[in-house]
Amino acid sequence: MSIAFFSADRHYTAGKAQQQHLPKNEWRMRMKTTAVQMVMCLNVGIDPPDVVKTSPCARDECWMDPRPLHAARQVDKIPRELQKQYERWQARVMQAQYKAVLDPTADEVQRMCLQTRRYAGEDRVVFHYNGHGVPRPTSRQEIWVFNQNYTQYIPVLMKDVMSWLKTPTVYVLDCSDAGTLLESFLPKEVAPNSDFDEHGNIVLAACGPNELLPMNPSMPSDVFTSCLTTPIRIALRWFCADSLLTNLTPDEVDKFPGFLTNRHTPLGELNWIFTAITDTIAWNTCPPDLFQKLFRQDLLLAALFRHFLLAERIMRTANCTP
Repeated sequence: MSIAFFSADRHYTAGKAQQQHLPKNEWRMRMKTTAVQMVMCLNVGIDPPDVVKTSPCARDECWMDPRPLHAARQVDKIPRELQKQYERWQARVMQAQYKAVLDPTADEVQRMCLQTRRYAGEDRVVFHYNGHGVPRPTSRQEIWVFNQNYTQYIPVLMKDVMSWLKTPTVYVLDCSDAGTLLESFLPKEVAPNSDFDEHGNIVLAACGPNELLPMNPSMPSDVFTSCLTTPIRIALRWFCADSLLTNLTPDEVDKFPGFLTNRHTPLGELNWIFTAITDTIAWNTCPPDLFQKLFRQDLLLAALFRHFLLAERIMRTANCTP
């Protein structure tokens, strides 16, 4: 019986690891989001005809009550605030171009989509749709906008929006029954001469088919958007509302001190902890190539997916399935 000594790999390579020639993968290529398009169908003061809202009901959009803003004709502050919330998750040198349209017509949406794709080129685009002031999407995968005089709701096929924006695009769908629209993104046969590729799309939907958005008056109306763009604030508000460990009021929670970018402040430390936890969850649940694509390829995309993990936790407590 012979025993081999000093036969480990390191003994044959003088302690130097052998070079491995890994195949070049597409996800190693860095991408960036260069345009964010915000379609805000709020229709302040008029509730959608197919949604019966509770009383009291959640009203805040981007942490602001739109009713006094509507009376003062300052509703455009809401998309501006949403833009600021998105900008926090991108480096200053890589800031995207932001365009917002409030209570748009179908022609305005089409024009803005075409302009956005023309500006972005082959880079990633984010399409953020807020449908809190219009009916739920139809079974034909249509979203709703308005006519020129704001007297009728006009349907727009999600397939048309996808053909205008092309790929790569991230769709954030914050509306009731958002899961109905997912069928539009399922892979189908594409004409050989078409430049449209459904595989480049990423969809973040607020809820599943036949589900209504939360109406809890202690939370904002756009809970899903708040999870994606202001995760620490909504997480603290959600935790303090149901926890017996603290008696903090919502106003006290909203005044939590510090800056997200400064780890030496309470708010910054919470953000670092949140990032570490969500990255760990993603690393342990996603295949390596998918993790690299979603969490290491693009700063804004990585932030959205980290925050989507929080959205899953919070929305499910309100009987919604993101």
